Amino acid sequence: MKLEELKQDFANIYHDQPSGCYFSPGRINLIGEHTDYNGGHVFPCAISLGIYGAVSPRTDQQFNFYSANFAKTGIVTVDLAQLKYVKKDSWVNYAKGMMHYLLKSGAHFDHGLNIYISGNIPDGAGLSSSAALEMLIGLIMKDQFNLTIDRLELVKLGVKTENNFIGVNSGIMDQFAVAMGQRDQAILLDTGKLHYKMVPLKLNNNLIVIMNTNKRRELSDSKYNERRKESEEGLKILQTELNIRALGELTGHLLDEYGYLLPNEMLLKRCRHAVWENQRTLAAEKALQKGNLAQFGRLMNASHLSLEYDYEVTGKELDTLVHTAWKQPGVLGARMTGAGFGGCAIALVAKEQVTAFQENVAAVYQHQIGYAPSFYLAATSDGTKILHE
Repeated sequence: MKLEELKQDFANIYHDQPSGCYFSPGRINLIGEHTDYNGGHVFPCAISLGIYGAVSPRTDQQFNFYSANFAKTGIVTVDLAQLKYVKKDSWVNYAKGMMHYLLKSGAHFDHGLNIYISGNIPDGAGLSSSAALEMLIGLIMKDQFNLTIDRLELVKLGVKTENNFIGVNSGIMDQFAVAMGQRDQAILLDTGKLHYKMVPLKLNNNLIVIMNTNKRRELSDSKYNERRKESEEGLKILQTELNIRALGELTGHLLDEYGYLLPNEMLLKRCRHAVWENQRTLAAEKALQKGNLAQFGRLMNASHLSLEYDYEVTGKELDTLVHTAWKQPGVLGARMTGAGFGGCAIALVAKEQVTAFQENVAAVYQHQIGYAPSFYLAATSDGTKILHE
């Protein structure tokens, strides 16, 4: 979206010129799924699909929110004294959550704002539109009210919003990737210690193709919280014999040794995914650093199999996309990305094969699922930022 277009769209709604314009990216996770709340490693990057925001100050205490993506809802007015979750307020709840936790952390809002939002992340696709919105609101408030809060604190407030305000027990990866992303870089993040390093994303003649199942998912209504609970149950049992704080501290061999403690196949499978997915993520980063993209692709494939059979979070739509992708010429690897249960998958595809890849995968998916998938080419992006002329 061009800056002039954003300003004009804002003026059409509020009959005023914005004093600030902002962008917050979506994210994909290259590998390391359902490891962030298990104290393991993740390997995301911010992408060029995202959410734009424009703002002007008000002379009163009123906060107005308008989204071009939910135009029928119109302007939603928020009262600072009523920052509570209200189901009918839909997407505005994410903004209210961020404002609530900013106020609790000592922020002071001495006037209201008119806020305009417009995004090109497909809603419910698992590319972290909620984290993009949380970090966008965080940066808007930081910038407009000269708050001294740093990015990592905004990330943590985003997680609080997600966990406590919205009710999704997600980890820290999404907000971290959205806020801290850098163009042409992936982030290897140790979610247990919050140590991270930027890794150059050199894909040579290959592109990341995002494949959207077009099956919507609402995380809070999905089995996401159930999987987290199962992982925590397995951890608790292993802690009776092992001095660990998270499954991410285990190696596969150590889990093999102590797996007999787990009382059923389901808990063994959940723990096995969390432990081995963490190991795969570390191996994938090394493969990328060495330029071994073939190995990187195989680890992506292994990740999907583990999510399909051990963690059971994929479903027919994602499996159809990924299994079909594996059979296409020029594909190094493919896997679901995000929480699963619908949403998106990604594939690493040779540039010259991308058009044929999309046509072939779409044809199989249409035949087996009954409707078409969507495809996007993912360019990497900087994290949430202020837009300048």
